[in-house]
Amino acid sequence: MTQNLKVYRHQAPVVLESGAVLPQIDIAYHTFGSLNEERSNVIWVLHALTANSDVADWWPHTVEQGRFLDPEKYFIVCANVLGSCYGTTGPLSVNPATGEAWYDDFPRVTIRDMVECHRILARHLGIDHAYAVIGSSMGGYQALEWVVTAPDFARRAVLIATGSHTRPWQAAFNETMRMAIEADSTYGERHPDAGAAGMGAARAIGLLSYRGRYAYDLTQPDAEPRTDIFPRRVHSYQRHQGKKLMDRFNAYSYHRLCSAVDSHDVGRGRGGREKVLRSIDIPVLVIAISSDLVFPPCDHADMADFIPRADYHEMHSEFAHDGFLIEYMKLNDLITDFFNKTSSK
Repeated sequence: MTQNLKVYRHQAPVVLESGAVLPQIDIAYHTFGSLNEERSNVIWVLHALTANSDVADWWPHTVEQGRFLDPEKYFIVCANVLGSCYGTTGPLSVNPATGEAWYDDFPRVTIRDMVECHRILARHLGIDHAYAVIGSSMGGYQALEWVVTAPDFARRAVLIATGSHTRPWQAAFNETMRMAIEADSTYGERHPDAGAAGMGAARAIGLLSYRGRYAYDLTQPDAEPRTDIFPRRVHSYQRHQGKKLMDRFNAYSYHRLCSAVDSHDVGRGRGGREKVLRSIDIPVLVIAISSDLVFPPCDHADMADFIPRADYHEMHSEFAHDGFLIEYMKLNDLITDFFNKTSSK
């Protein structure tokens, strides 16, 4: 079902929110299903921090017949975000001005910059409107920003385990992860593996917030009776998770994407969050996860209260923030019901 990775090269300068200019950009993306004659069946999925454009790879049992990303019904698009290392322009890309990779010279990007790149790709694909935009975590940031930036693009939106802005608690985790990367003495060197060990430590730090106490206690108990004094099962789990990211991701991209998360505030420069949220005039499904430490249910209150046509649900899960990746059946029920309700209006 998964189609091959596609890359669109946009051969024109892109001015970032910071004022920095990228002379050109590559945008990596995957599509699933077919565009209908009316071009009205597009679902655009926005991915989280270290995911890629192959949504069928990282969001299990969602791109399937009968699910909310049913490729028999919808034309599903997911693009890798600006600054990542999965095909879209980022720190490992070649800077045309120097002929060498950007590495730490790559400019800092924002959520709004990411959305501008999605809009560039949508225009290239001839997509003027989407049936829905869907995003979780940092993907929810992008989905919300897109709804505000281009109010006529999406007919409905699904925002999962996300927020209208990055709060100090969330930004503190991002800064701590950047500190771990910067503490790696190789960070700053001009090669792809620079900072990798620091990134592994950063991932282990981040995982504490993504999974939370209950998920750790549920999935990482030691065998009883314990025969060793010091080793614990969870120790190897933390190191394994850090190594997994080291094997597939890049420290410069991780550093830049954590900064992009910190940039998010949908009300910045627009008269404040309440004004902006009240201006959204499409149905919006807001889903919080009961045990989420990164975006607890209370963080969704402003979206639920201020977006006029918001439909709010708190989904029970013991897997904290990562519940959006694990509880696909619960999400499927909520999202398909939302689609059914809003499609009949």
